[in-house]
Amino acid sequence: MGAGHPERPQRLTAIEDRLIEARIEPLLARYEAPLATDEQLARVHPIEYVQAIRQVAPESGTVHLDPDTAMNPHSLDAALRAAGAAVLATDLVMGGKAESAFCSVRPPGHHACRARPMGFCIFNNVAVAARHALRAHGAQRVAIIDFDVHHGNGTEDIFQGDPQVLMVSTFQHPFYPYSGTEDPAANMVNVPLAAGAGSKEFREAVTRHWLPAMEKFKPQLLIFSAGFDAHFEDEMAMLRFTDADYAWVTAQVKSLAERHAKGRMVSVLEGGYALGALGRSVTAHLRVLAGLDS
Repeated sequence: MGAGHPERPQRLTAIEDRLIEARIEPLLARYEAPLATDEQLARVHPIEYVQAIRQVAPESGTVHLDPDTAMNPHSLDAALRAAGAAVLATDLVMGGKAESAFCSVRPPGHHACRARPMGFCIFNNVAVAARHALRAHGAQRVAIIDFDVHHGNGTEDIFQGDPQVLMVSTFQHPFYPYSGTEDPAANMVNVPLAAGAGSKEFREAVTRHWLPAMEKFKPQLLIFSAGFDAHFEDEMAMLRFTDADYAWVTAQVKSLAERHAKGRMVSVLEGGYALGALGRSVTAHLRVLAGLDS
């Protein structure tokens, strides 16, 4: 997205390096992300929006979709593969070929609204995955778990009022994108956290608000909007989460998934810009997802 932009290629390299260092990389099955199809994207975004993104994608140089979100000649394929990864992960998990899957993708997606790119996001990857589970696999109830430091306003825009989707989230407030607190729909369990909040406040939010709502909902698939920028080392924001918090919340969700969803979980990378913290936090998350935490 341009020199000096926090959403940079080194994010994925940092994750790869840490997985190798932690000696769990050889234990993971790998898949190459396909390109999402217009049909898959159009379950979430109007086809006119998808076509407009294709048309604005540059053949050279950089085009800004908003002040924070840019496209270069490779961005369209990257965005299509990010959404396609979420679709493939859903196929693997819903088809019984994997119990869980993690999508190490760029760009992120949870700020992408129905017909508006923003906040580094072009297509809403987790929304594409959720609708794919509902439409292609016959799921009736899907839960989205968003612990990114920024509110997933795009995901809320797409699913508010949808009885088949429950979204639970924590986010710093007041903070970009300045949403999530104004009369959310009944299927949105939004827990805003003040700057400086850390492990205690996060774990209380999960225990008091998220888990009871998901227990009542009984999801058949759980999808993480997995942003790691609430980490105390990440200067993007001012929450104080730790590596251990990401392992803990994954374990809480995994226990619920085993009770209601045959253990089925898909996780899609969102934010996380402090490279060391990102690599460690994703590794902690993956250890639990893959059952390597014992």
